[in-house]
Amino acid sequence: MSASAEKKVLALARKGGILRPRDLQSKGLPPDYLWRLHQQEKLERVGRGMYAIPGAGLSEHQTIVQAALRVPHGVVCLLSALRFHDLTTQAPFEVWMAIDGKARSPKEEIIPLRIVRFSGSALTAGVESHSIEGVTVKVYNPAKTVADCFKYRNKIGLDVAIEALRDCWRKKRATTDQLWHYAKVCRVSRVMRPYLESVV
Repeated sequence: MSASAEKKVLALARKGGILRPRDLQSKGLPPDYLWRLHQQEKLERVGRGMYAIPGAGLSEHQTIVQAALRVPHGVVCLLSALRFHDLTTQAPFEVWMAIDGKARSPKEEIIPLRIVRFSGSALTAGVESHSIEGVTVKVYNPAKTVADCFKYRNKIGLDVAIEALRDCWRKKRATTDQLWHYAKVCRVSRVMRPYLESVV
């Protein structure tokens, strides 16, 4: 690898945060440069087929970006979506991602993923797209996330769902109509009703 090619790859990594083989291919550079620079400890492997400058000041949403690249058909959900929307004091170790009930589970050794299977409108409703470090990340909106938390209260705890609902309302992240709408989509309106009535 020439010094100028190495310079180009490292400049791309500094600019983009995370580099994948296809990012090099689109610039006419051989993708194996990533592995070579990793061997020289000039890049670190941050996920399968993902590399970054060692110790780069990456954003707090870095693992979410990595998960979105790893599971492009997935949607950030539950505890990770709460964290993204600043609606919880929880700091999940894993990235919670919703995928279709029939989709194959992704294999990942580096990024800790917690896969939850959604189907129908529970999978497709309330999805927002956010651009983080040049990567499109799909995340459920605050109202849908709160409804999901009530639906999966046995997995994450009812106290977390109630805290999310209170925070969502206090921070004006969703209207009553939006919360009711997604409660119906997730079929938890009966469960959510008393808690919603206590905060509005």
